[in-house]
Amino acid sequence: MKVAVIGATGLVGRKMLEILGERDFPVDELIPVGSQRSAGKEVVFRGKSYRVTTVDKAVELRPDIALFSAGSGVSQEWAPKFEEAGIFVIDNSSAWRMTDGIPLVVPEVNTSDLKDDKKIIANPNCSTIQMVVALAPLHRKWGIKRLVISTYQSITGTGKDAVTQYENERDGVDGASVYPHRIYENCLPHCDIFLENDYTKEEMKLVHETRKILHSPELAVTATAVRVPVMGGHSESINVEFVNQATRDEIVEVLSSSPGILVTDQPAHNIYPMPLEAHGKDEVFVGRIRMDESQPNTFNLWVVSDNLRKGAATNAVQIAEELVRKGLVSARVVAEG
Repeated sequence: MKVAVIGATGLVGRKMLEILGERDFPVDELIPVGSQRSAGKEVVFRGKSYRVTTVDKAVELRPDIALFSAGSGVSQEWAPKFEEAGIFVIDNSSAWRMTDGIPLVVPEVNTSDLKDDKKIIANPNCSTIQMVVALAPLHRKWGIKRLVISTYQSITGTGKDAVTQYENERDGVDGASVYPHRIYENCLPHCDIFLENDYTKEEMKLVHETRKILHSPELAVTATAVRVPVMGGHSESINVEFVNQATRDEIVEVLSSSPGILVTDQPAHNIYPMPLEAHGKDEVFVGRIRMDESQPNTFNLWVVSDNLRKGAATNAVQIAEELVRKGLVSARVVAEG
């Protein structure tokens, strides 16, 4: 199987390579892709060096799957060209997420949306992914009426330039800034650009993507997204109002038995999800599960996950695994001996 990684030298692209190796995905031939500036550089995958090529060359090489993590502009221009060549595209940008007819997929939630005739597949926003992993089993059981979300998002979600800004500010070094304010020892209630409704683009992603993934276009959702000086891992405070009656014990039971979730909820012993705990792991951690005493049939959850792994790279690789499992892409079996 040929697998192309577009954006192979970026934060998420490198993480995709790492996770393809960790999960033993059946890669017979890797095609790492970068910008014209990165072409000719080398990346290492499973102990072997590969030379970075350009995206036009990658189309000519006809991979079976192309994992995109190079920004919306690249995806909008090149994903249709891969699609025309019969190649499955799993795109980590926001370019195709809300396009009608393009699946927006979290494997624990909606693999039924994957079809042979839908070659472009959108990877949701990092904060949406971890949230719907936790919410989908609850929605199936009781129905969700309304969500009030506050996120606490790592600087790694902005990219390596944001990490450089944080490190420069920490070390007292002058340098370029990607945020409008200092991020070291600070919190910015500002993720992505502000829109005409005074919400940010990130906040509206949580609204629209959640409705699409859960197939609930009328779901009431409101969000506030905050950038925090944390190196890896997004956290979310989620207030969930259910349609049907639920209890805390039932919620814990459902979450504990659902794939991809680890319930860590013993507040009396100071045990609850934290970015440090989630860093480097693929699970979605859920804790601080408690009834909202101000609102009937409403509960609070605290949800944490590694935004570069489950929030981006791991989810993309899991989609690729589902394409193989469903037989939409065939892994080549090499006989031993």
